[in-house]
Amino acid sequence: MTGKGDGTYYDPGVGIGSCGWQNYDSEFVAALNAPQYGKFANPGDSPICGKCIKVTGPKGSVKVKLVDKCPICKRGDIDMSSKAFEKIADLDDGRVKITWEGC
Repeated sequence: MTGKGDGTYYDPGVGIGSCGWQNYDSEFVAALNAPQYGKFANPGDSPICGKCIKVTGPKGSVKVKLVDKCPICKRGDIDMSSKAFEKIADLDDGRVKITWEGC
């Protein structure tokens, strides 16, 4: 599993993610774009739930656990916790070009 697109950040603590887990902004977690997440009657059945990916951006790389789906993200995009995003870019950047691959 690999991708290339935009990296953004969100607060995963606002509710239960698509995989069915409660996560927090202090964790290294991310939401996968909807096209690559897949469609499931129960979103928690997606085989990506709990998978590790390594995201690389302008400032470096970070390993994150996939815990959610980003419904508005395009193929290749990853929406990360701010703690994870800070490892690859400045929060003020908001949206950066990234590449990613499975861990």
